[in-house]
Amino acid sequence: MQQGKLIIFSAPSGSGKTTLVHHLLSIPELELSFSVSAASRAKRANETDGVDYHFLSPAEFRSRIANDDFLEWEEVYPDQFYGTLRSEVGRIHSEGKHVIFDVDVVGGLNIKERFGERALAVFVQPPSVQELEQRLRGRSSESEESLGRRVGKARKELAFANRFDVTLINDDLETAKEEAYGLVSNFLQ
Repeated sequence: MQQGKLIIFSAPSGSGKTTLVHHLLSIPELELSFSVSAASRAKRANETDGVDYHFLSPAEFRSRIANDDFLEWEEVYPDQFYGTLRSEVGRIHSEGKHVIFDVDVVGGLNIKERFGERALAVFVQPPSVQELEQRLRGRSSESEESLGRRVGKARKELAFANRFDVTLINDDLETAKEEAYGLVSNFLQ
């Protein structure tokens, strides 16, 4: 098996990409390791630095941007940055594993552009915007304003689906897990 490939999962919030990534990480034969993103937002109570995100202050994030430490980054809201550190890819490849990313749509496309054929870019699509909104409501973690912002962003992100290598429609989770496994397993051979 060739080492050093990259698997990118991108999707609007609530599409199920994180669930699919965790499923794939649980399959040892795929030899995947998760790329921990960097974020400048405050750490939540249930999060661990270096596991959920590499938490950086906005000033530190800007400094790392200036040092070209990121493969990709985005300022999602004022002073709220998210990005992928180059060092994460190096760390994972040095372990002899393949990198799997759970990143936003713009970040996913930027990584794909940088790595070309070494990367598989998967867009996880909800069955509909209405279903996506229901999933987000089911989380009970969003205010109406936040929910509206996420649904609006999702509508824009759905327009990028055709720029990915493959679109995986997450209508039924078990079917989506099987399809994700098949896509990744074939790509890594």
